[in-house]
Amino acid sequence: MATKETPTIHATEAVATASKTTPSSNDIDISLYTPVTEGKATILFPKGNEVFYNPVQEFNRDMSIAAIRTWSEIFLGEKRARIEKKINNAKNEEAKQAAEKHLKTHIESESFTILEALAASGLRSIRYAKEIPNLKQVTANDLEAEAVESIKRNIKYNELTEELVRPNQGDAMQVMYSTIGNGQKYDVVDLDPYGAAAPFIDGAVQAVSEGGLLCVTCTDLAILTGSMHPETCFGKYNGMPLKGMFPHEMALRLVLNTLQTSAGRYRRHIVPLMSCSIDFYLRVFVRVYTSPQGVKKAASKTAIMYECSGCHSYAVQPLGKIQYKENGNERHVPGTGPPVDEHCRNCGSTHHIGGPAWGGPLHDKEFVNKMLEHVNANESNYGTHTRMKGMVSVISEELDAPLYWTLQRLCGTIHCTSIPLTDLNSAILNAGYKVSGSHCGPATIKTDAPSHIMWDILRAFVKKHPVTMANIAENSPARAILAKEPSIEVDFTRHPDAVSKSQSVKLVRYQLNPTPNWGPKARAGKKRKQDDQ
Repeated sequence: MATKETPTIHATEAVATASKTTPSSNDIDISLYTPVTEGKATILFPKGNEVFYNPVQEFNRDMSIAAIRTWSEIFLGEKRARIEKKINNAKNEEAKQAAEKHLKTHIESESFTILEALAASGLRSIRYAKEIPNLKQVTANDLEAEAVESIKRNIKYNELTEELVRPNQGDAMQVMYSTIGNGQKYDVVDLDPYGAAAPFIDGAVQAVSEGGLLCVTCTDLAILTGSMHPETCFGKYNGMPLKGMFPHEMALRLVLNTLQTSAGRYRRHIVPLMSCSIDFYLRVFVRVYTSPQGVKKAASKTAIMYECSGCHSYAVQPLGKIQYKENGNERHVPGTGPPVDEHCRNCGSTHHIGGPAWGGPLHDKEFVNKMLEHVNANESNYGTHTRMKGMVSVISEELDAPLYWTLQRLCGTIHCTSIPLTDLNSAILNAGYKVSGSHCGPATIKTDAPSHIMWDILRAFVKKHPVTMANIAENSPARAILAKEPSIEVDFTRHPDAVSKSQSVKLVRYQLNPTPNWGPKARAGKKRKQDDQ
């Protein structure tokens, strides 16, 4: 199955090295192909092919390599600690030598495996093989024979072996299901389909090893953000989207909940390491563990989201909660609520209901900071390192609070001039609450301040910058909000934490349109192939 990739020569210096005996690339007629270099890989695309390569996706692949390298250090460290514990606890010399041999063979050399279930040209797999250390094997799978031939050709051209990059023609689901019950799971499973990842998730959560990494891309954001056909989103991801104030974070939470729901059927649970909303797609990195106790906690990390249809205030309702007995044991009970009245307390409008969705943290801050250190130390390895540092920095600063406000929605609701973001952040901080931006977009506000505090701040701002009430409809949410007096003394004095570190050092935090008519490329299909012929 082809993914979202178009032929364009992308210049990044390639260094091709092979650690094993490699096949010769001299028998490839280069005149028939367009070479495209990205990272340390150079891929040959048939001339006239407009399907396989999308240069905008280099950022996705760079982020994936950095995430896998960061995870692998943690993963191998955990494996090493377990084996060293076995060595220390060995009852005799024979058992100690066996444990030491296992440590040397499986930890210090070839140590983990990757499955790219939908590999297309093999670019991602080849970059993984050339740029990720301690890799035992990456399986580059695709359903199309033409794609598998492309993978084999590119393996040869990059002077790699088919032992390191194993080409495989097969249905992605069958490949993943074939790992069940035989102990041959993959340490990393990478899903990067054209469109929805939903059909592949059930197989993926079973095919990944204990503590392994699941990397998932979804490009069907029109569905996940609620821009169109919310019933389709529910059919694919078992949750309703909300398109008002926070559609892109809601999309991330819907996908994470789908992953957890699928994993829970097999006594497994997920731990999100980093969840990214990027351009026209989203990309999540989660670890998967087998733990009935972890599955029991899933209900407390699953939530219904309420969003006011008028002022877009929001509230989160966990489906479950954990109570602790006197002896320290956990008791799992249904959540209590709802957290909203029948009509919005701020403007009197009704609520839209979204979810069920993931209500837990989107990121593991320790992992994010470790990945940021890796990117800063290896800038030359990544063609998109400037943007990588910007996005990962913003994610590292994100407040662990569900959902976000946008400056445009806040000010647009009450028809006032735009409040400076620094003033708004200062007022929130001076009121005793926390605040940060969101990587999902510029001028976003993540905060633990309740909605009435946010509107109190806007009311105080409007007192200094009046709106023309004659231009506001009688039944507008703005009239209901501005009719109330602020319930707190709002202080707009500049707070030292009102400007984040990523803002102060002028990092590239949000992507501008990189090329004209950019976005996901056309899906590969019979018509396109026939036209090429």
